[in-house]
Amino acid sequence: MTTATARVFRLPDLGEGLTEAALVQWLVAVGDTISTDQAVAEVETAKSTVELPSPFSGVVTALHGSAGDTIAVGAPVLEIDVAEAASAPAQSPDAAADTTEKDAYRAEERAGSGNVLIGYGTTDRAGSGRRRARAAASSASVSRAATRPTAPASGSDAAAGPPEAAPRRTVAVRSPLVRRLARDLGVDLHTVAPTGADGAITRGDVLRAAVDDAVDGAAAVSAAAQPAPAAIDGLPVRSRDPLTPMRRAISAKLSRSRSEIPEATVWVDVDATRLWELRAEMAPDGGKAPSVTALIARFALLALADFPLLAARLSDDASEIISFEGVNLGIAADTDRGLLVPVIPRAHELAVEELDAALRELAATARAGAMPPERLRGSTFTLNNYGGLGVDGSAAIINHPDVAILGIGRMIERPWVVDGAIVVRRIAQLSLVFDHRVCDGGYAAGFLRRVVELIEHPLRAYGRV
Repeated sequence: MTTATARVFRLPDLGEGLTEAALVQWLVAVGDTISTDQAVAEVETAKSTVELPSPFSGVVTALHGSAGDTIAVGAPVLEIDVAEAASAPAQSPDAAADTTEKDAYRAEERAGSGNVLIGYGTTDRAGSGRRRARAAASSASVSRAATRPTAPASGSDAAAGPPEAAPRRTVAVRSPLVRRLARDLGVDLHTVAPTGADGAITRGDVLRAAVDDAVDGAAAVSAAAQPAPAAIDGLPVRSRDPLTPMRRAISAKLSRSRSEIPEATVWVDVDATRLWELRAEMAPDGGKAPSVTALIARFALLALADFPLLAARLSDDASEIISFEGVNLGIAADTDRGLLVPVIPRAHELAVEELDAALRELAATARAGAMPPERLRGSTFTLNNYGGLGVDGSAAIINHPDVAILGIGRMIERPWVVDGAIVVRRIAQLSLVFDHRVCDGGYAAGFLRRVVELIEHPLRAYGRV
């Protein structure tokens, strides 16, 4: 039974329209005394792995879920008894300032800005009766229509018979992002109880409605579900593991790319022997030589200056080509949790040494699962060094909304004809996948030839033959 001093911490809106997260591990246990903003759990979203800070201080009384479980936004994460925190000494000036700041966050969320984490410090907000309102509205199959306000009957109109059904109530939504979120989640805004200022529907209201619908739907499915088959096509089923939020996000993005982009591929083998030999000489005193990825990234950026359409985008309706001054370079990174594409903003402004440092930092952060979502968007061209995975080539998928991706295979020793003689050279395959709506094969091949020229004659990138 929940006590008067108990508080339920619900999964907040983690940004970017995310609706759920997978629990990686608990950082606290039942009985622990925690403070406000202390990390209580680590969760994986479709974007990255993050720690959840508690909006309350007190004693943990319950944990909801185990490692691997998926938690919907707005669903309970843990419960905290705040009795001890409530009986603590008077607040210090710093604590009072912190409380003032949280009050400001509450006011901002009530206004429907959607700029704060839904669920943090908002438990006293009107609208906690959202579930009760929905329960009352769904007591019969026609209840939503029956509970809509109608104009009062009067005079002869009342005597003539029952009034006509009133039109659906006006929905107060100030932000187009809230409307879009509701549309994406399949939430009917006319059924959402608003909690924002002047009756406006906030992003949090939509998310809570989606959670309620998901819970109701899951209960109905669970009641009607049949046991999963123990064997399929004669083979015993070893396990059935749901996709993680990140894996589902990757699946959705790649599926969208395949379904929307009429892609084409050009590829070429390149003699990278000279680049391989010079790379060792590029190391600073006591430092490491730049990576092959950094060098080819620099060459690709130089080539994009001559072939900028490959670092452009199409408008949403595919009626315009949007070109940019410069390049935000996406780098495909293979991690334990799935494929990530962190971005180096304005990469065209960086020297090889700066690109190399940025690439090393991105790789370490991505593999540690600590890449913040804002660093995973905004690319205009993608580089994928799949040679590091031990393969020579790949039919890559364009990283939507980019229009091209350049892939690099292994640089391995192979027999090669030079001046009529067969010699051993270090050869790699480059492949360029491009959106055929933006340019044709000749343009794409021109870009690839420019990259090949710089790889085979790397000193030309520095103005030297």
